[in-house]
Amino acid sequence: MEAIHMQGILIAEILQQRTKGQDKLWLIATHIGDPKFAFLLVFPLTYFICRRTGRAIVWVAAISEWLNLVFKWMLFGERPYWWIGESHLFDETPPKVHQFASTCETGPGSPSGHAMVTAAVWWVMMSSIGSFLYSRTKSVLLSGVPYFIYLVMLMAVGISRIFILAHFPHQVIAGSISGLFLGVILSRRLPEGRPLMFFVCTSMGLLLGALLLHGGLQQLGINLSWSIALAKKWCTHSQWVRLDTTPFSSLTRDCGAILGLGLAQHWKPDGFPLPWAPRALCLALSSMALYHVNRLPLPIQPQPLFYCLFFVKFIIVPQVVIVFVPGLVHLLTDKKKKD
Repeated sequence: MEAIHMQGILIAEILQQRTKGQDKLWLIATHIGDPKFAFLLVFPLTYFICRRTGRAIVWVAAISEWLNLVFKWMLFGERPYWWIGESHLFDETPPKVHQFASTCETGPGSPSGHAMVTAAVWWVMMSSIGSFLYSRTKSVLLSGVPYFIYLVMLMAVGISRIFILAHFPHQVIAGSISGLFLGVILSRRLPEGRPLMFFVCTSMGLLLGALLLHGGLQQLGINLSWSIALAKKWCTHSQWVRLDTTPFSSLTRDCGAILGLGLAQHWKPDGFPLPWAPRALCLALSSMALYHVNRLPLPIQPQPLFYCLFFVKFIIVPQVVIVFVPGLVHLLTDKKKKD
């Protein structure tokens, strides 16, 4: 693996040297590929265009990120920004690379979660658009445009992760391939028409399953906090090491989103019948609401409290998009019609 890692550092160095003026572009790409933005950005955008696809986004994002967490615990992947120092191979001639605020994620590196979740979620969205275009136009060329956008997006996110030293190229490739596979499989097996208890059991099952796996590996003498220690050691700015990038943050986000989806579907199974103009208003209001939900400050100590509140935060996300905002807009527009 040493040779693969060294090649990865070389590629990152070439990217940073040759695309110096595109720093902001790569940072935007890495932010769009952040798994949390599948819930906060992609989900509301797709839901108000097609409710079925929107609900599928939450389900696929949560399951793919949970599996990514399990893979990371099992594979012990290094990250470039700490491997440079830990390997001691560059002590005499350090590579001409630097870190960014998004670099210092604390989980293991393999496979890339950004690439894996992006590949899964964007497959659901773009394949849905492609199918719609083909059903309306019967044009293979036109219906292929969303798939081209999918590939461009996946490449941009993957390159951005290498550029900021968050992942090695082989981790990005592994995440992209596994995410594509999950997107194809999960998009055909959506929990439509399932009762609330299914989502409660799924959420609690994934949470307990991950905790049992963590506890079991710890009992075997495997320290799963090794990556957090390395992140704190090698990140150039301590404030860049954030609690919301830890594996348990991903776990609580995914389990909270699944439970929230179940509650939203239980309260309003068919959604609110809204024409296109009110849907656009819903999208704007939901985006603003989720922006503020995401920015809610959470106490980082004690950590169990942080994770509990993080869990609740992502329970709220589907409620805002599926129930609260559409319900308010429906109430106002319906009242206006009656008047």
